[in-house]
Amino acid sequence: MEQNNIETRNGKTSFFDGGLSQYIGWTILGALVTVFTAGICYPWALCMIYGWKINHTVIDGKRLRFQGSAVSLFGNWIKWLLLSIITLGIYSFWVFIKLEDWKVRNTTIR
Repeated sequence: MEQNNIETRNGKTSFFDGGLSQYIGWTILGALVTVFTAGICYPWALCMIYGWKINHTVIDGKRLRFQGSAVSLFGNWIKWLLLSIITLGIYSFWVFIKLEDWKVRNTTIR
């Protein structure tokens, strides 16, 4: 007999179980790291926040898992910066979409 591994909370199969104090803590830590490294570790801060949000999300009873790394994001960040400079800022309109695509490609279902 197959075991049912569906997570529920208050009878719901889709929910977010992160807390406000955790969110504030991770956000402050990410901001401090970004400021003290003059923005170089901003991709690390983004990965930290994305990981917290995604790892606390359950959809249809299945928990999501973020597997992105700051090194991978940093490489993309450099590429996007160079493309934005070369195109005199035009490519920057696509950076948000590319970032969302990267985030989804690094998210799996447990």
